[in-house]
Amino acid sequence: MNAMNSQARGDNIRDMLLDAAGLSLDRLPMLHVIFDRVSTYCADGLRQLAASQCYYSMSHIENGRIGDVLEEYEGNAVVGVFHAPGWDSHVIVGFDRDFVFTMVEALFGSDGSEPPIDDERAFTNIELSICRALFEMVGKAMKESFSLVTDTTFKFERLETRLDFAVIGRRNNQSVVAKFLLQAINRGGEMFVMIPQSALTPMRQTLARAFTGDSSVRDATWVKQIQTEVQKTTVTLNAILESRKISLEEISNLKVGQVLQLSATPKTQVKLEGNNQPLFWCQLGQADGVYKLRIEDMVDREQEFYDDILSG
Repeated sequence: MNAMNSQARGDNIRDMLLDAAGLSLDRLPMLHVIFDRVSTYCADGLRQLAASQCYYSMSHIENGRIGDVLEEYEGNAVVGVFHAPGWDSHVIVGFDRDFVFTMVEALFGSDGSEPPIDDERAFTNIELSICRALFEMVGKAMKESFSLVTDTTFKFERLETRLDFAVIGRRNNQSVVAKFLLQAINRGGEMFVMIPQSALTPMRQTLARAFTGDSSVRDATWVKQIQTEVQKTTVTLNAILESRKISLEEISNLKVGQVLQLSATPKTQVKLEGNNQPLFWCQLGQADGVYKLRIEDMVDREQEFYDDILSG
C-alpha cells in the first residue's frame, strides 16, 4: 500500500512539474496530425455552405497563457466556449474580425469584387448567428479529429464577444493554441483553438506517438453520393453454359443451319459474367416456362487466370 501511495505521489508531482513547465509541442506529433484534420474537416464543411471555394490551413501551434492569448484578440474576435465532457474541461474556439467578415460575404454569395469591410463596429445579430453555426461545425470537426486519440464530444455552450467573460480556467494557466488561416474571395482571416494544457497532459503519451496511418479525410456526403451513383450503373449480365476455342478456318466454314454439339449437360454449371468479368457459378433450371439461374458459388478469378494460361 505504501508503495502504491508513493507511486501515486510521484505521478502527481511529475504532472505538476509538467504543467508548470508547459508541454513540449515538438514531442507531440499527433497534435499536428489532429489539427491538420480539423482544417480539412472545416474546409469540407464550408464546401457545402459557400458557393466560392474556401481554403483552410493550419498555421502553427504554440503554448501560451490563457489570459495572454485572449488579451491578444480582445475587441477583435468572437469566441465560442465548448465543454469537453470526456476531458472534464472547456475549450475555446475563436474567429477574428477578418474571419467573420470574410465568411459572411462568402456565405452570402459575394465574389470579392467589393472592398473588404474595415470597421471596428460591434458584430451584428446576423454575423453572430453565422458564427454560432460555424462553431457547431468546428465542434464536430474537433470530435472527429480527436477521435484518433480520445473519444469525447465538444458541446457548444455559449458565444462571447467580451473575452474577459470567456473563462475556461485561471488566466495564468498554460494552454495549447492552434491557429488556422482562412482564405476565400481574395481575402481571409484567422481562427484559433485554445485547449488548457491540463486537458491534454493525461494524453501526452498518446499524443507523443507518431501516427503511421492515412490522415486524409473523406467527405462522407461525397462518398455516399458516389456510392449511390455507382449503384445506379447499368451492367450487362451474360450466362455462359459452355465456351470453346476454335480456329478462324472453322469459323469461316460455319453455315446457316449447322448444328454445334455441346459437351454441357443440364447439371453443368453456368458461369455468370458482368461486363465480361466472371462473377458467379450458377445452376441452370426452369420454372414458369422460362430458364432460371440459381447462384451457387463465387468465381475464383485467380484460378480462372491460371486455367486460361494452361489451356492457352
